Amino acid sequence: MNRILLCLIGSLVALGAMFWLLSDERGSSSQSDREASLVVYCAASNRSVIEKIIDDYRKEYGRSVQVQYGPSQTLLSSLQVSNTGDIYIPADDSFIELAKNASLVDEVLPIGKMRAVIAVAKGNPKKIVSLEDLLKADIRYIQASPEAAAIGKVTKQALQASGMWERLNDTSKGERLTVNDVASDVAIGAADAGIVYDAVVYGNPKVDIVSVAELESVTSNVAVSVLRSTKHPAATLHFARYLTAKDRGLVHYKAHGFETIQGDVWEDKPKLAIFAGSMLRPAIEDTIVGFEKREGVEVSRVYNGCGILVAQMKAGQHPDAYFACDSEFMTQVPDIFPESVDVSQNELVIIVQKGNPHGIKSLEDLSRPGLKVGIGHEKQCAMGWLTQNTFREAGITTEIMENVKVQVPAGDLLVNQMKTGALDASVVYLSNAAGAGEFLDPIRIEGLKCSVATQPFAIAVDSPHGQTTSRLFEKICSAESQAIFQDEGFRWLKSVP
Repeated sequence: MNRILLCLIGSLVALGAMFWLLSDERGSSSQSDREASLVVYCAASNRSVIEKIIDDYRKEYGRSVQVQYGPSQTLLSSLQVSNTGDIYIPADDSFIELAKNASLVDEVLPIGKMRAVIAVAKGNPKKIVSLEDLLKADIRYIQASPEAAAIGKVTKQALQASGMWERLNDTSKGERLTVNDVASDVAIGAADAGIVYDAVVYGNPKVDIVSVAELESVTSNVAVSVLRSTKHPAATLHFARYLTAKDRGLVHYKAHGFETIQGDVWEDKPKLAIFAGSMLRPAIEDTIVGFEKREGVEVSRVYNGCGILVAQMKAGQHPDAYFACDSEFMTQVPDIFPESVDVSQNELVIIVQKGNPHGIKSLEDLSRPGLKVGIGHEKQCAMGWLTQNTFREAGITTEIMENVKVQVPAGDLLVNQMKTGALDASVVYLSNAAGAGEFLDPIRIEGLKCSVATQPFAIAVDSPHGQTTSRLFEKICSAESQAIFQDEGFRWLKSVP
């Protein structure tokens, strides 16, 4: 008996240990993103500002961020060889395009802009006021390498057509790998002048800047790019959002002379809200779920008839984004969504029972005596509004409406009633019928312009998370998302960004 008791106790201890190990493993897994040590490849031009942001980030979240500084091209070459790391911040977004073409980069978060200027010693003792002055024999002009540094690359591109680049290149007393090296040489008196970014020497007590007409258009857009090689996308995007938040990283960028974008308000875990027409749910739901997981954010979505959604917005609810079933319902909230992009199209069809027992072939057939017809509600959803326009275009509104038994705010409700046999025919979107092929047959409505709906997407002008919402839109526009739209019966309009 004692032996049995001992075996039982031993089994319970072993079982308890197993559960403890499993729970510990689950805890470690859930914390892995929060405790991940990130690796950042950063252009030397951003060094001073990045170090301040990382210091704040460590104090606020205790996460380790390791940075490798260098020329933008050198860092890119290193990424192509190693295919490791989490973030790449070059001095010019043309390097991000190269990284995209090499399939190294996924998300891109804009930061701001730097401008090309001439750096001279404090007080400008050589009286340099133009590029021509850099060609003088007594001026020690140095330049950043156009093969390695972004400032050298963009300056060469801007000045090559006029021949000024070749003249400066011939005059140069030396070439440096980074823009910081050029600025440093001017600051310590090893050179009289060099072309740098304004942000690099901003606030430097030993350097003045000279703005010249030939360099006015020479700018570099700076952005954070998330590397495809990251093992911790949620942690990486958390830091990237911190870098580009208007009340976190961008405060430092602005203080260092960058011309910053209108960034998002910082939240540890942003909560976005999207209103979308009901018929769009099967086309976007999986994409939104994937976006939430990758970004580490929450997306509250409200699917309903667009008439109802518009009424909610006019009553004071302002989502971050609105994906309308038809352009007409986007135009009803221009104060919230002044700009939109047409993404897809969907067409109205007549759905009937499998095999079409009533022999319905056109809209006119819906006016046959005794038929039970369902349609969308004109004031509650785009589908209903579009249906009425289509009836009017065909000139048979009165005849069909005599057979209409139900008017609903969403096409799915009509599909369900069709499946139960409560209706003989309904007018819905093709996308509503896409998943009901086992029970229902769609009949196209031929020759009527009003039967096609266009779905626009817009981001609210006052959204506190406009940049994050724009990345959600990019995911909705991805090749994978397009395939879902097409499988659900939509026609794609917008090309992949």
